[in-house]
Amino acid sequence: MSGSIERAKRGLLAEWRLHALSVVSLAVAFVCLGAALLVVVNLHELKERWGKTGRASVYLKDGAAPAQVEALMVALKGTPEVRGVRYLSPQDARAVVFGSSGGDATLKNLPQEAFPASIEIDVAPEIAEAEVQGIVSKIASLPAVDAVETYGTWTARLGSVLHGGTLAAAALAAIVFGAVLAVVGSTMRLALNRRRTEVEVLRLVGASDGFVKTPYVLEGTFQGALGSTVAVGILAFLFFFIRSRLDTELTSLVGLDLTFLPPLVVLGMVATGALLGAMGGALGLRRLTTV
Repeated sequence: MSGSIERAKRGLLAEWRLHALSVVSLAVAFVCLGAALLVVVNLHELKERWGKTGRASVYLKDGAAPAQVEALMVALKGTPEVRGVRYLSPQDARAVVFGSSGGDATLKNLPQEAFPASIEIDVAPEIAEAEVQGIVSKIASLPAVDAVETYGTWTARLGSVLHGGTLAAAALAAIVFGAVLAVVGSTMRLALNRRRTEVEVLRLVGASDGFVKTPYVLEGTFQGALGSTVAVGILAFLFFFIRSRLDTELTSLVGLDLTFLPPLVVLGMVATGALLGAMGGALGLRRLTTV
């Protein structure tokens, strides 16, 4: 095995331009796959965060009696699952919208009726979604309540988006895997043709096909591992560079701090690159007997 490794090293150094071009091609493919995985990972984190956000907005009917509103707030404060209750008048709601929009002229022209009074409820995070929905159903049936909004609907929609994103990432992975096999296989065939004399000499002295093929398979493994590693490095640089400029805005908008690929996913990408490189090298040499 040590002899095969030494021959693989010599081959990599002798044909470094060819192997460098292959590594660049593999890195581009894995960057595309890693970017898709980044989207899926952060969508999953966002879905988990929204699913655990026990918050509801109770919108009151126009002209709701103050006594009814006060009774509702007292009842909510006395509910064990509720951790916080806050009343927002139409003026407060208008101020919140203007504060987040920076004083947009279109919003300023909206009538006061566009900003209904509401009661903001914070539910304990350990409360299950089914219990939250039970509380919401009871509140929605009260005469002073016009509607109740929770994160449940948005979480369900985000789940659908996440499912579609996962399928898209799987399809992209299949394309990337095929591209890696094709690139490594073509590279190994070119390397084999350039070293035709060496292969013929080895076969004349009785070397087996396995002995001849092993260095090329090792070269393909190295290409795949290096290409995926370079892709992870490029992704990490772009991710943290972009996040350093968008982090505050995105966190305030969706309530989530963007995260990079988990270590296991990174290791999986590198291992997959090495495995695909080995497979591509072996496939590229399947016609060794014709050399």
